[in-house]
Amino acid sequence: MKICLVSDSHDNRFLLAAAVKDAKARGAEAVLHCGDVVAPTTLRILNPIGLPVHVIHGNNTGDLYNMAQLSHSEESVIHYHGQDAGIELANKRIFLVHYPHYARALATTGEWDIVCCGHDHRAEISHLDNIKGGKTLYLNPGTVGGVGANPTYILGDLKAGTFSIEDVPIDEDLALNRRPVTPHT
Repeated sequence: MKICLVSDSHDNRFLLAAAVKDAKARGAEAVLHCGDVVAPTTLRILNPIGLPVHVIHGNNTGDLYNMAQLSHSEESVIHYHGQDAGIELANKRIFLVHYPHYARALATTGEWDIVCCGHDHRAEISHLDNIKGGKTLYLNPGTVGGVGANPTYILGDLKAGTFSIEDVPIDEDLALNRRPVTPHT
């Protein structure tokens, strides 16, 4: 199972959608968002793409009530977990938390196969030693919203155990920060 890991979209719904569409074209079956969505309406752009989205809120919480409401809408693909989440996908125990220092601490417990975070807008893939004598995969996708850094996401294959930091494909409209033009037929 392939996943699209994003964080720190900071209301940039067009870059968020570009990353998720790119990942879906590469075989992603789920999206994990490590927080700082800010306005919940940003996530609405993901409904037509159709992949399930697991999201936490981060430190820019925006409107938490509306985030919960959005996730409970019948047509929504959004699964809002609150400040952090422990989920299982493809037999992998995955923990989502916004802050890197919490993620690193959780990785050392050995309770999780993968720990994901965001916040500092620095993309990183590393293996951290844990107290059980093994390694825990630590993933930080950077900022999909392009805040202070180029927009990136992580494409991961949970079964194969391969993960890569990907640049968000930016077309001319996104580069000029305007709504993409849809040709009329």
